[in-house]
Amino acid sequence: MARSAHDQHLHDLVLLRRVRDRIDREHARPLDVTALAAGVGMSAGHLSRRFAETFGEPPYRYLMTRRVERAMALLRRGDLSVTEVCFAVGASSLGTFTTRFTELVGMPPGEYRRRARTAGAAELPSCVTKQVRRPIRNREASPPGDA
Repeated sequence: MARSAHDQHLHDLVLLRRVRDRIDREHARPLDVTALAAGVGMSAGHLSRRFAETFGEPPYRYLMTRRVERAMALLRRGDLSVTEVCFAVGASSLGTFTTRFTELVGMPPGEYRRRARTAGAAELPSCVTKQVRRPIRNREASPPGDA
């Protein structure tokens, strides 16, 4: 019996949430779109399109955002080098990690670490810091003058 379009859409949403949850849980492990798609029985192209339609960004970009969020927390802690943080969050290339970090945060990870160290640990509780300092892609930032 064939599924209706509505039923198929709901089924796809369940699968897409599984992929997103897997990325959230396993962000530090080697993950690629092909493996994520195979895990839910979709092609990589279909997963990428549907994931982007549903969550606003493709799965690889979502993965990199999760890695950068975790990296920000580790860099604020201050006891690991940028290279150690890069590999701790699952990135396999320091150059790619630095590029993505800079895109999302607006400064390279080394500078972020230095600023976090000079700002002091007592400025905000960690739960507030995580929310306030969440990385935002440049295209998502409000244009100058918007408040």
